[in-house]
Amino acid sequence: MEAAAGRGMEAVARSSERAGVAMRNRAEVDATLQTAKLNPAELLPAVHCLSFGPQAGGGECCLLQLEPGLCAELEAGRSLIIRGEKDEHAVLCSKDKTYDMKIADTSNMLLFVPGCKTPEELKADQASCNIIHSQIAGFSKNYWELRRCRPKLKKLRKLLMEDPYEGPDSQKDQTSTFSKYTTEDLLNLIQASEEEILRQLQVIDACKIEGYWRILDFDYEMKLLSHVTQLIDSESWPLSKVPLCACLEELGSLEPREMIEHILLSYGRKYVDDGEVFFEMHEDKICRAIAQMLLQNAVKFNLSEFEEIWQQSVPEGMTTRLDQLQGLALVDRSSRPETIFLLKVEDLPEDNQERFNSLFGIREKWTEVDITPYIQDLCAEKQTVGALLTKYARTSMLNGVKVYNSRRPIS
Repeated sequence: MEAAAGRGMEAVARSSERAGVAMRNRAEVDATLQTAKLNPAELLPAVHCLSFGPQAGGGECCLLQLEPGLCAELEAGRSLIIRGEKDEHAVLCSKDKTYDMKIADTSNMLLFVPGCKTPEELKADQASCNIIHSQIAGFSKNYWELRRCRPKLKKLRKLLMEDPYEGPDSQKDQTSTFSKYTTEDLLNLIQASEEEILRQLQVIDACKIEGYWRILDFDYEMKLLSHVTQLIDSESWPLSKVPLCACLEELGSLEPREMIEHILLSYGRKYVDDGEVFFEMHEDKICRAIAQMLLQNAVKFNLSEFEEIWQQSVPEGMTTRLDQLQGLALVDRSSRPETIFLLKVEDLPEDNQERFNSLFGIREKWTEVDITPYIQDLCAEKQTVGALLTKYARTSMLNGVKVYNSRRPIS
């Protein structure tokens, strides 16, 4: 993008004629300066005389204000991509970040002048012609302003959940009319950078099957996890050292080997010891998944009964704790008896105000401890949960405890 001429030049002589512009001489420039009551001694000697080129027009060029890091990306030959469908507000994406785009108006006309020199460049180039005749290639009264924003990733899970993978023997998978998505498809549909999309695919435990990204059906996922945990129990392996080869050998006849490895990757940390691949199983994640399986078919569950059944359901050696369920389930301490019910953060709206409306519709007053897991993902860069609560909620005291409720009426 070429420089825009304006306030930075020491003196400018303008002509609004689009063609046949007469070249100004020094005497005419000095006369203009005198009429404008400007002292030539206070200005650089070089003068830009501007005229509109034959193709100059407004609306043909767009200005984009970039931070230094994004300028460096373009200068290095990398691309910046604008993403969004017709019903979505456009975002701009680099390789690893997402930016909201907003039109900013300016009171000054911005002129596009190819080859325009700034005062600093003119000072460095003392040999510059005293009068520089330049043509305006275009102009604008606004520019695009960028602001770093959260990637819009909720749609990613929604698309993949249209057709969850139920296993190789599923008739549904063979007859499904739902679309399947490659990486390229997701880059075209999701308003996020490539790195943010790939990172989120890992977070939601998606896997590639025949070149398409898929999420496992929860029942099938639990079936695979059950095979692995039962094998660990029967072989008396420590949860910190589960051998990949032995798992594939023992379970390969029951399920595809790539699915066995995927479930180990989803619920464990892969490492190599003495040339052999092992997995350290994540106790919290396994306990969390089993809790979801128990809660998914109940509207509400008696808390004490749930805790007892939950502990009995997890593999031997694992300990269940309620803090493992942050962002998955909500405990109601005010009911008698105390209850627990499924409330997944991924099922809540992505928009800040809609998220708070939804939460205050579920519960009128929240403690900070209870609400934090459900709003933490809304925090922008360098923003805290406290700042979000200050903006969208008001505080009060309930039985000596600070609680938060909505700033606006909830219908």
